[in-house]
Amino acid sequence: MNRDWEQRSDALWADFNAAPDKWDEEEFRARVGDLADELGPGHPVAAFERACAWDSTGHSDRAIPLYREALDLGLDGIRRRRSVIQMSSSLRNMGQAEESVRLLTAERTRGSDELDDALSATLALALTSVGREREAVSLAVGALAKHLPRYQRSMANYARLLVEPDED
Repeated sequence: MNRDWEQRSDALWADFNAAPDKWDEEEFRARVGDLADELGPGHPVAAFERACAWDSTGHSDRAIPLYREALDLGLDGIRRRRSVIQMSSSLRNMGQAEESVRLLTAERTRGSDELDDALSATLALALTSVGREREAVSLAVGALAKHLPRYQRSMANYARLLVEPDED
């Protein structure tokens, strides 16, 4: 991939995200597909971009296999993490919340980056889908705490207390 390809891809996604209703879904997916084709067959970023296009146009069922393909092909960097988060969200939407929780929980152990809060939010949603609401609220409050202008320590403690066992 080169800088020109990245810029054209970023521009297409920015245009779509600014006004998704102005796009015909098939036309958008075709434009993403054309860009992906430039990368050649078996390219992990091509599979990822196609997955994102299907996902962004409401077709989680078509996106999930492409996310898996991208990961199997060795997708790396921030796109790898985005793929795990987005696929996990799609899995939850498709009624596979247990797998979503498993993937996101494992992803949390792989390090930290600018997507930590997105990962936490997605995991919190998946946890509610499997009946683990207290854990979900703890995760969400813990993630939110660091962004508050005040009460960070209190909220972090409250989040922790939601999931710690009672000591009676």
